Amino acid sequence: QLQLVESGGGLVQPGGSLRLSCTATGFKFNYYAIGWFRQAPGEERKAVSCISPNGDTADYVDSVKGRFTISRDNARNTVFLQMDNLEPEDTAVYYCGANYMHNPNNYRNYDVYNKAFYEYWGQGIQVTVSS
Repeated sequence: QLQLVESGGGLVQPGGSLRLSCTATGFKFNYYAIGWFRQAPGEERKAVSCISPNGDTADYVDSVKGRFTISRDNARNTVFLQMDNLEPEDTAVYYCGANYMHNPNNYRNYDVYNKAFYEYWGQGIQVTVSS
């Protein structure tokens, strides 16, 4: 059964760091693009960062550039989101999504910031940035 599980969330003070993990089971992980999204109360789910199946291409929305780093370890079926210098505006439920790519080299041909691109989702994990 295909499943994504997020972990690593919690409460952190402004300026602090957290590392989120998204671990997959039930599918060939190295054929899937992975995206991190977040949803604050009363808002839509929005893209944060995405990574190609082999990890050679990563994308970030402007609000997190220079603060967040996405990476993946396909041997461990896990994608990480290192979040540094966190701000209260980063408070949200964070989700990881996965989409199968028949040709992993075609990553740039897709709108990876569109949540409709992703077939599978984790249950989400809360990140709260507050003093």
